[in-house]
Amino acid sequence: MTTLANTAPTPSLGLQDPNLDAIRQKVLTGERLTLEDGNTLYTTKDIWTVCELANLIRDRLHPGIAYYNINRHLNYSNICALSCKFCEFFRKKDQDGAYTHDLESIKAETLAAIDSGATEIHIVGGLHPYLPFDYYTDMLRTIRSIADSAGSNLHIKAFTAVEIVHFAKIAKRYKSTDRKAGIRWVLEQLKDAGLGSLPGGGAEVFDDRVHDEAFKGKIRSDAWLDVHTIAHELGLNSNCTILYGHIEQRAERLIHMDMLRRAQDQALFRLGYSGDDNWQQYSGTYPATADIDAPAITLTRPGATLPTPSNNTQGGYFQTIIPLPFFPDGSELEHLYGPSGLENLRTLAIARLMLDNFPHAKSFWIMQTLPMSQLMLKAGADDIDGTVVWYDITKVGGQSTHQETTTLDLQRAIREAGYEPVERDTLYRRIKRDEKEWHLAED
Repeated sequence: MTTLANTAPTPSLGLQDPNLDAIRQKVLTGERLTLEDGNTLYTTKDIWTVCELANLIRDRLHPGIAYYNINRHLNYSNICALSCKFCEFFRKKDQDGAYTHDLESIKAETLAAIDSGATEIHIVGGLHPYLPFDYYTDMLRTIRSIADSAGSNLHIKAFTAVEIVHFAKIAKRYKSTDRKAGIRWVLEQLKDAGLGSLPGGGAEVFDDRVHDEAFKGKIRSDAWLDVHTIAHELGLNSNCTILYGHIEQRAERLIHMDMLRRAQDQALFRLGYSGDDNWQQYSGTYPATADIDAPAITLTRPGATLPTPSNNTQGGYFQTIIPLPFFPDGSELEHLYGPSGLENLRTLAIARLMLDNFPHAKSFWIMQTLPMSQLMLKAGADDIDGTVVWYDITKVGGQSTHQETTTLDLQRAIREAGYEPVERDTLYRRIKRDEKEWHLAED
């Protein structure tokens, strides 16, 4: 459990944009920003004060440190029933470059992850129209069995909300009249097989206009939020993303952020966090899915206490926001420019300010680049992700599928940004190492 400092940082002088004065006061006291405030943050020319305010929150939450992890990504298949315009990853069954990993290949990847000292294996793929549901449960059980045999507490973070809904359909558990029951059944089966948490992909932008133009056929915001809400009720933590810089407008990004923070209000309220009291670890049974009239719960105010699960079974909330810039190359939207570096910096900062009930904000170095991630550590981010190794979703600047960095590179990047590097596991618990052996710092 981490308790934040009770003293607010001293405001800096010399604001260039007086329209930011009122926002600064809200940030200092931990008051929730409005959509109008978010619009001011997006339209002001004083981007450096926007970054400064986000950095104030970042340093209040995680003073002096920044996180990284040792992980390994696994994309089990790029065959997908969808054809989203923004996606370069997907292939059809007989198309050049299409692949699907069998269990032997997955075993090899798991052993490689364990041998490298990874604490996490991160698994996502396309919506394969022909694989049965037991392919996915067998995959998780195989990974869990190998990890247990090796004495490794390897965490399995797997499957976007889009994949979860797809699994419910291929398992014939998805009903239009009660989709939540099918989603719950799938998540229960996956958790029993070894699933530890959910990644945040597939959210894109929560807007029907954008959805219908750029990724029609993919689940809408309500289904995406249902998956994560049910996962939280089952005690699984999850992340969330926003894909920006394509055909969406800034106002739609802000609505996306507001929907996420309201869902987080509900998650924290279910766990016994009122918004005023200290964190209380939930000890009862998780209630059935239901809309809750939760208050606005902010974790960024002075003196607030952050949720920190003590083991893999305790949780049930969003851990981090991960803004992802759109890369047009190779997609049907190749004619677009994609976001600029300053837009990336601003959007990360605004996400940190708007999502006041999220413990963490991540700059995913694979898509932001490591140098930009260093800058983002001064604009709201407290995490730059991990070693990754293989990543087939996005390839920045002509990169290959093999996209890897070392722990030394991550540590150096963090130190150069002025922070102490802290290795974490998936649930943001500190890791201690003895050569390749690792364990939780609390142990």
